[in-house]
Amino acid sequence: MQVSQVMTSRPEFTDADTSIREVAQRMLEQESGFVPIADGETLVGVITDRDMALRTLAHGKAADDKISTIMTRDILFCYEQDEISDVLRQMREKQVQRLVVLVNPNDKDFIGVVSLSDIADKCDSAEMAKRVVECCKHYH
Repeated sequence: MQVSQVMTSRPEFTDADTSIREVAQRMLEQESGFVPIADGETLVGVITDRDMALRTLAHGKAADDKISTIMTRDILFCYEQDEISDVLRQMREKQVQRLVVLVNPNDKDFIGVVSLSDIADKCDSAEMAKRVVECCKHYH
């Protein structure tokens, strides 16, 4: 199974100048825990709801500060044609639940997000289920 078969296509992203409060409100409205951050048409970071809560408090940020001041700049990604087994391995190694999806190494357009829950929803074998569980083991 490939990433393109399970990913969330065309997820919304937000501008790097958007306030932490606005991103939090958007996450709440959309029931999402992950937002890609862009500067114009270029993806420059990502933020999770957990990262937002911890970094805002730990770094003494205000709700009106820019999301770019707390976002993760190291964007972890995969390609739409990657095999799910490879993506699960990468998620386990990096201890993350989501990856940005790009078209391919030559066309790095942002086209989606793949999450553990996306994969679990399409899980079609005991082996894949075991790999999903292994990715979750580091979460308490």
